[in-house]
Amino acid sequence: MGVFDQSHQYFVQNYQLVREKKNLNWSHRDTPDNNPDTPFEFTVDNLKRIDAIISMYPEGHKQAATIPVLDLAQRQHGWLPISAMNKVAEVLEVPPMRIYEVATFYTMFLRQPVGKYHIQICTTTPCMLCDSDSILEALQNKLGIKVGGMTADKMFSLIEVECLGACVNAPMVQINDNYYEDLSPKDIDQIIDELKAGQVPPPGPRNGRFSCEPAGGLTSLSEPPPGPGFGVRADL
Repeated sequence: MGVFDQSHQYFVQNYQLVREKKNLNWSHRDTPDNNPDTPFEFTVDNLKRIDAIISMYPEGHKQAATIPVLDLAQRQHGWLPISAMNKVAEVLEVPPMRIYEVATFYTMFLRQPVGKYHIQICTTTPCMLCDSDSILEALQNKLGIKVGGMTADKMFSLIEVECLGACVNAPMVQINDNYYEDLSPKDIDQIIDELKAGQVPPPGPRNGRFSCEPAGGLTSLSEPPPGPGFGVRADL
């Protein structure tokens, strides 16, 4: 196979992958669980919350509340079917397309069913260098699913994501709203077991760090800092 043929084959394969990803992330196809007739109505309490959210914006600018109201719909339903998007459009008095544009842009909006505990594992460079591969392997072995899968009891789902902004505490995962950082495969076993038992493991670092201080201990200063004028030439 010549260089041109190899390049062409590479292009075709990647083009197909891009199309598949585009269809998954940015397009909607009706399914039995996700179509305009999928039942969704805001609860009375959430309607009150929506009124409070809208009141924070100038009159005539309900559309500004799109993201918080979509988030509220997702938290109520567990994920965001198209019927929920349509309801958000109705409440905010905007064309449904305005809601679809936002929901398909932000990956925080989950447009397919997920587990009760939705696990997002970061495998971007800093986490990869800190052996996120072993964390991913531990998750798949513990849950018996692959990336993109959900357990049979619908308790856990697992996806691979780009940087979650906690590089200094790599490797890490996000489970629902909580970050679990400085992980080892043993930590994964413990976290999953606690979630199965109905407990919520304390979020944050798992290696004894309080926050994001250097893993090797504090090194910037070894003694109290000098006062004003330190290091200034005496003749100045």
